[in-house]
Amino acid sequence: MPKNTPSDDVAPETPETDAASVGKGRATPTRKEREAARKRPLVPDDRRAAAKASKAELAARRDRARVGMERGEERYLPARDKGPQKRFVRDYVDARWSVGEILLPLMVLVILTYFIPNEFIAIYALTAVWAVILLVVIDCLILGRTLRKKLAAKFGADKVEKVTWYAAMRAVQLRALRLPKPQVKRGEFPA
Repeated sequence: MPKNTPSDDVAPETPETDAASVGKGRATPTRKEREAARKRPLVPDDRRAAAKASKAELAARRDRARVGMERGEERYLPARDKGPQKRFVRDYVDARWSVGEILLPLMVLVILTYFIPNEFIAIYALTAVWAVILLVVIDCLILGRTLRKKLAAKFGADKVEKVTWYAAMRAVQLRALRLPKPQVKRGEFPA
């Protein structure tokens, strides 16, 4: 029978006893050592590389913010677009057809009619633009009134913000140019 060695007499160490007896395994750094480790030069060694890295980081952050805003992520939205009520308004406006969406293409057509030497075509085109502008105003007023009622039903009458102008400006824009991008398809009205 072999003789007992000192290592046989010691019980195997468990994780609890190991951590309690060993500690962190190094001395606590002094304040002077910590301050020295934090020191960095005010001016980097390679200024061109540092400037290039800084520009690349800034461009990446800007790109991430742009993509986040297009997706409608709350933290990247400007103050005018933040909040659950504004999200509801955006979704409601994006789900419906608006008369204002044809206003910009119509104005481009009117400008093109001025190149035609016939006066009557230009007069009819200008009259059509004014008629559409009147329809847009009526549509925006109806939209604002409808949204105020829906917001009062969903969020409570005392918490309804003034959203008529916000809704009208979004309704007049072409759907493809709206920011944040539409999150719902046409006809998918928010609940």
